[in-house]
Amino acid sequence: MADSPRTDEERLRQRVLASGTGLGVGAGLWHNVEVVASTGSTNADVAARMRAGTGVGLVRVSDHQSAGRGRFDRRWEAPPGTAVAISLGVRPHRPLPEWMWLSLFTGVAIARGIRRATGVEAMLKWPNDVLIGGRKVCGILSERVDGPDGPGCVVGFGINVSLSEDQLPVPTATSLALCGADVDRVDLIAEVLGAWSQMYLLWDEGRLAEMRRVYEEQCSTIGRDVRVLLEVPGRLGRTVIGHAVGIDTSGAVLVRTEDGVEAFAAGDVTHLR
Repeated sequence: MADSPRTDEERLRQRVLASGTGLGVGAGLWHNVEVVASTGSTNADVAARMRAGTGVGLVRVSDHQSAGRGRFDRRWEAPPGTAVAISLGVRPHRPLPEWMWLSLFTGVAIARGIRRATGVEAMLKWPNDVLIGGRKVCGILSERVDGPDGPGCVVGFGINVSLSEDQLPVPTATSLALCGADVDRVDLIAEVLGAWSQMYLLWDEGRLAEMRRVYEEQCSTIGRDVRVLLEVPGRLGRTVIGHAVGIDTSGAVLVRTEDGVEAFAAGDVTHLR
């Protein structure tokens, strides 16, 4: 089915909330699905609900954001109807130091969902950029939010669906349409949420070694020469150049340099040719 610039809320609700949806493991995570034509930020919307105590189990979808953000507070922009933004409200049971995994396995779920819905192969750049042919098709932002029942998390991601070449914000971006994909938005979102639920269960059970293996298989950073920029607010950060050899069970990328192997839990990674 060719892409429509609107997401069908009723079809999506049936796929996600109805029993026997085919989403499989973890479908009970979601209790409410909302689709809007436009909003400032789906992450901000869900965060407000989390602070009010009503955001856990919420899936918020918008076909346009006017104030979307990515990592390092970068703006995320796309013309109306050319992308889809999704934010999820969850209250994990895992220890807070493990919450970095939320963004990492979200990338795995999106890559799997894209493949299942469109047949297009996607890979990851550490920590959570989703790439097709080396160009970014999706970004992810997870944010801790404190509510009346304790800390929770908003997991947000935006997928470039039908942007044309002249609509791309940067030359290193792409869209599913530019990759030849015929996109049904409901199928795409439902497949991503199904894969996300499966990954969440692995994480919730503490199967971090398995998570690590699954992530490394999907990550094109591993085995590459990389430059890691460690951004420090208010001053110049440190730059490290080396060879990415894997990730550890916390999700930090492992980079081998002349001084040995070092783990980085945060940073801006560039793949070197």
